[in-house]
Amino acid sequence: MKAAELDSLTVMSLAVKIREGKVSPREVVEALLERIEKTEPAIKAYLTVCKEDALALAEIAEKQIQAGYDFGPLHGVPVTVKDLFETKGIRTTCGSKILKDYVPTEDATVVKLLKRAGAIILGKSNTHEFALGSVTPPTKNPWNIQRIPGGSSGGSAAATAASSALISLGSDTGGSIRIPASFCGVVGLKPTYGRVSRVGVFPESWSLDHVGPIAKTVADAGLLMNIISGHDERDPTSANKPVPDFTKSLTSDIVGIKIGVPENHFFDRIDHDVMKAVKDAIKILEDLGAEIVPIRFPLISEIMAAHTAIDTSECATFHERWIRQRPQDYTPDARAYIEQGFFVLATQYVRAQRFRGFVLPQVLKVLEQADVLATPSQPITAPPIGTERVTIDGVEEDLNWTTGRFAAPFNLTGMPAISVPCGFSRDKLPIGLQIAGRPFDESTILQTAYAYEQRTEWHKMHPEL
Repeated sequence: MKAAELDSLTVMSLAVKIREGKVSPREVVEALLERIEKTEPAIKAYLTVCKEDALALAEIAEKQIQAGYDFGPLHGVPVTVKDLFETKGIRTTCGSKILKDYVPTEDATVVKLLKRAGAIILGKSNTHEFALGSVTPPTKNPWNIQRIPGGSSGGSAAATAASSALISLGSDTGGSIRIPASFCGVVGLKPTYGRVSRVGVFPESWSLDHVGPIAKTVADAGLLMNIISGHDERDPTSANKPVPDFTKSLTSDIVGIKIGVPENHFFDRIDHDVMKAVKDAIKILEDLGAEIVPIRFPLISEIMAAHTAIDTSECATFHERWIRQRPQDYTPDARAYIEQGFFVLATQYVRAQRFRGFVLPQVLKVLEQADVLATPSQPITAPPIGTERVTIDGVEEDLNWTTGRFAAPFNLTGMPAISVPCGFSRDKLPIGLQIAGRPFDESTILQTAYAYEQRTEWHKMHPEL
């Protein structure tokens, strides 16, 4: 296999080729290592590349497959993991000096599940320090290396877009899967809260964190969801719910599906190119037979306030010991974010958590009118590196607020949401369409996203590197 073939290679197609003996796991790993060597000087998506281990495991997988063994749907397939996930024997730094020498003795639950399905861990992708931002330095956006990839799972999205990874695991507290997926032109799915175990994943905010896939296609995201979903008794928030086959629901038939399009918040203060691309995408969904239903998203200002109170206070709680003992080892922006949480009163935190129990029924009442919601993934395309504030429609905002305001509502409510590519701006930067749905109904948002993806060509476009 040549590195040039990676751009059009999906995990679904690769798994078949490996089983049929048309390509060997070692060939795939070698092609990816060649792509990494070519792109990393500019993109900087990886913190650790497991070259020797990946090659050795690829050879073992090849012999197992030739001998008739089948360890699962990812047998011999390389996977990249965000450096927030513990990996046994592989350095896990969270992108921070605090953990620069930390080597776990156990895998995170989702990493165990990947290995059980036959996956080969190719490397650890870069993350904004402890997932506390939407920039992910020093990673660059493959579509324009003067732009940010988004964050905090920026390394995962950049590597996937650059085809130095075929698929990756990310985490999402206020958009950290969907923001970089939108900016880098790939697919990013935040599952329902509790659908995927977070054991062994360093937290930003225990009650807002989600784990999910970043992939080239909707089908690949569904395949990874099949593997990582399910109850984990070690995670007290893990839901004991049946796990469907998420790839079986992937048809182009969405006739009769009702798509709610919010008339408030999600189209406020938005870049003109993003607005046009998302409206065009919604029109395509309508042409495919979906029914478009205008809706009002309830309590949105309160949702954003509650999310901020919960996120910052839980973050400060986790980092309290380190921030007191080693404040100099944090980057200034991560330290500032953590320290905000010390100013949230206990009463404010409790009120914010109580509000969550009130708001979800209100949102679900809206979803009695629609099967899914369609919004922009982001109000903007990837801004230039160094951007701290953006101005939209004459209103200046902090970048983290801008990137979070369309994504964070679905973290507070715990609803599943996916970002899929839906176009490009005039300066050739990707734009994402966000589709959200009812809790534990990932199948419907995947089906809707898949139908749109199959009608368009955006997922087949790749940056020139």
